[in-house]
Amino acid sequence: MPTKTPVKKTVKKVAKKVTWDEIQAGFKELHELHKKTEKSQDEAWKAIRETQKNVGGLNNTLGSMVEHILTPNLPQKFKKFGYSFTRLASYSYTAGVWAQIDGMLENGEQAVAVEVKTTLRKADIDEHLVRMEKIRKYADEHGDKRQFMGAMAATITDESTREYALRNGLFVIEPSGENVKVTRPMEEPRIW
Repeated sequence: MPTKTPVKKTVKKVAKKVTWDEIQAGFKELHELHKKTEKSQDEAWKAIRETQKNVGGLNNTLGSMVEHILTPNLPQKFKKFGYSFTRLASYSYTAGVWAQIDGMLENGEQAVAVEVKTTLRKADIDEHLVRMEKIRKYADEHGDKRQFMGAMAATITDESTREYALRNGLFVIEPSGENVKVTRPMEEPRIW
């Protein structure tokens, strides 16, 4: 005997009539959700900007630490190369020539502009070579006849980048054990 399968009865549902007030209430609710989403996005962007600011501050702090590690006693370090520098200062040149210098070893006749980096890259060296041209231009415009030389100081330097700086006539300053080592360029230091 064949088994009978029960047949499901389908009931047609009648679409609910929506009033104009209900449509307006729906739009109002949607508008409120949109405002909450915008507020959440604004708060998220504010948090991102704050994080970037904090990271930027950390980078500045790290940069200051690197400067303090690498630049003390530099005048004495350069004595072994026959230079007698009496001071180490930092500058920002303006008046149409912008160049910030992390450290400038100076005496009356010569100066070495020291650029300090955490990790030394070839692009940093190229930028410093351009900076040296700006320093020379500024000096010429202001009657400064000193000879300018350049140096790169970094806590992390790979061999090819170090050689690139030295080939371009720059001194290289880097940590060496508990001390700081200054390496003279391969040829004579480049003079600007």
